[in-house]
Amino acid sequence: MKRLFPAVALAALALVSSHSVSSAEATRWTIDGAHTTASFEVRHIFTKVQGRFNETSGTIVFDDKDWSKSSVEATIQAKTISTNNDRRDNHLRGADFFDVEKFPTLTFKSTKVTPGPNQTMKIEGDLTIKGVTKKVVLDGAFLGVGDFGMGGNKMGVKAGFEARTKIDRKDYGVVWNKTLDNGGTLLGDDVEITLSVEADKVADAK
Repeated sequence: MKRLFPAVALAALALVSSHSVSSAEATRWTIDGAHTTASFEVRHIFTKVQGRFNETSGTIVFDDKDWSKSSVEATIQAKTISTNNDRRDNHLRGADFFDVEKFPTLTFKSTKVTPGPNQTMKIEGDLTIKGVTKKVVLDGAFLGVGDFGMGGNKMGVKAGFEARTKIDRKDYGVVWNKTLDNGGTLLGDDVEITLSVEADKVADAK
């Protein structure tokens, strides 16, 4: 995973835009785990296997006057990995891959946010997997923000974001592989990560 998940990281991309619903310089948001997905793709022989982590949490603080002062911290529960195959998922939870008993979480903590054109941003930070911390850069995008309700019930202020990156899984000690009889390996080393984040505004945050 060449600078992986996350997730976490996830979620780092939630450094909102100048279209913030708040006039305050800094606003705090919490990641809505029920509507947030940390997904990934990795090569398996010729094709790609897709998977996801089902529990992501974290906090985003952004400054709508100066995005560079924004920050995010996110945590993914490693045991929630799912590729829609129980046998494979149990292998991924074991020592060959994420070793979830020893390393129950993947974490991301931003160190720098750089605004880009058309509601995009670069989010730099520290990604930790299996006790190994590496610098990663996420390509983030702001999708929108609003105060929503449904059926007369208030849902509150929500914002949406996406982020993508690629990591080398070997950088994090996830090195298991098999050599094929006709050459090559069973799995690729590069892991493509996509974070789809929905966040809830924390009332009266500074």
